[in-house]
Amino acid sequence: MAEKFEQKDQQHPLWSSDRQIVNALLAGEPTDYNLAELARLRIRYDGFPGARDIQADLDKILTRWHLTEDTLHEKTRQIHAEAQVYKGRGSQREDWS
Repeated sequence: MAEKFEQKDQQHPLWSSDRQIVNALLAGEPTDYNLAELARLRIRYDGFPGARDIQADLDKILTRWHLTEDTLHEKTRQIHAEAQVYKGRGSQREDWS
């Protein structure tokens, strides 16, 4: 009889602060800043084994704002090329993990 390996969901260390950002995005509009935040969180949680509530809400936001993953990243690349979205918010710190 072979053992079955089951992977448990993990708690992301930034879940609490990210949950607040996601709640604000759910209530917000697709501004440049909000699009950048959505893309950043999509990257952070892509493939993460847990935080299913955040992942589901990020999907909802994409749908609500009529975006695909590709169009989101295309828009945010353009936003970052034209302006410093995180100016005054610790822009020297990269926070993608």
